[in-house]
Amino acid sequence: MPIAAFLTPLMLVVSNIFMTFAWYGHLKHKHSLLFMAILTSWGIAFFEYCLAVPANRIGSDYYSTAQLKTIQEVITLLVFSGFSVFWLKESITVNHVIGFALIALGAAFVFKA
Repeated sequence: MPIAAFLTPLMLVVSNIFMTFAWYGHLKHKHSLLFMAILTSWGIAFFEYCLAVPANRIGSDYYSTAQLKTIQEVITLLVFSGFSVFWLKESITVNHVIGFALIALGAAFVFKA
């Protein structure tokens, strides 16, 4: 298996961690000015793009575009779940798990030949 098969998902995981903080990290600091939250989020998102764009370029040699998008969506759910629990101190309910599992099941069809 080529290195792109492993490097791409790894880079997408790290980029998604940055993006999740950019989108939702400010919710832990609702007292801060919205303008500052926006600027901070843009700064964090820059690093997400520095990883996501090359990850997709590298990955496109091995994965189809639909597969790259599917990988990203599954990673998003996994990262978001951990972020919700550990950063925002929110619970993941059984309904969340079932819903995410159904999305992952749908994603599996994208990789079927």
